[in-house]
Amino acid sequence: MSGTINFAIPKGSLEKATFEILERAWYNIYGKERTYRPVINDEQIKLKMLRPQEIPNYVSQGIYDVGISGLDWVEETNADVEILTNLEYGKVKIVLAIPEDDSIKSCDDLINTYLKRNKVLRISTEYLNIASKYIKKNNAYKKRWLNQDPKIVTPWKVLGNNEKVSLFLSFGATEAKPPEEADAIIDLTETGTTLKRNKLKIIDTVYESSTCLMANKKSLQDSKKREKIFDILSLLRGAVESKKNVHIFVNVKKENLDKLLKELPALKNPTISNLSDKNWYSVNTIIEKTDLLKIIPKLRKLSQGLVVHEPKQILPLEKIAKGENNE
Repeated sequence: MSGTINFAIPKGSLEKATFEILERAWYNIYGKERTYRPVINDEQIKLKMLRPQEIPNYVSQGIYDVGISGLDWVEETNADVEILTNLEYGKVKIVLAIPEDDSIKSCDDLINTYLKRNKVLRISTEYLNIASKYIKKNNAYKKRWLNQDPKIVTPWKVLGNNEKVSLFLSFGATEAKPPEEADAIIDLTETGTTLKRNKLKIIDTVYESSTCLMANKKSLQDSKKREKIFDILSLLRGAVESKKNVHIFVNVKKENLDKLLKELPALKNPTISNLSDKNWYSVNTIIEKTDLLKIIPKLRKLSQGLVVHEPKQILPLEKIAKGENNE
């Protein structure tokens, strides 16, 4: 079937949240606990579970038409993919951290301190490309070494020519490396708790990431695949929007209608319907969850019969169609 979509989804820390958003998008997934090839209730989609680090390049190469992974791995691998939407989960920061008992307060300070000590600055990280770009943009680094690449050390090869700042590939437990194997780390964190437990402190944020839906650029040029990809995008985007908004229904007297409408922050103009009593109207609209608590006092005074519904999906079809036509 030419319109079949090969869809790569992440195994590991993003796995549970990925299945949850797919299920909120009306997909049913079978066999997800027993195989790397779970089955989805759409015969035009074939799923494969992979490490998130691998997905951007596989999508870029066309092995998969679409994929879900972190924006950090798109950046790290320099994958040439089309980012369709931010799925707004798996939010993390890549940070620069050092031992907590060190007085160093910034990356500039870190580089200058090791220059004064005439010592090699050793940084452990899984993100060699992100780390290298970050270090090269630093003012202290540029002032001393201009555009030289920091030394990058892996078990297979050594790159770069500036031995004074060396990046060592970490295969995990990066937070445990200082002070013996590294002087600093560039690593993921959500809350900073693991870093604190290992007596590290954050001195800078290098990159902020969350999970995204990406597509192969050639697949988007195939009319049948493109249509299916935007179907997937619509359902997933609807699942994202539903978590941020609520659907409210209120009855309001005619004399209070204009006052109520002024108080409602709506995605679009609210829907207003006449009730059997000509002096009453029904109003329903979508508002952000964060706005609900703010307007409750005013709703109590101006309306009756408030119903709040958490929708499973809110599909921003107009925005998605605009994006589809502009791709």
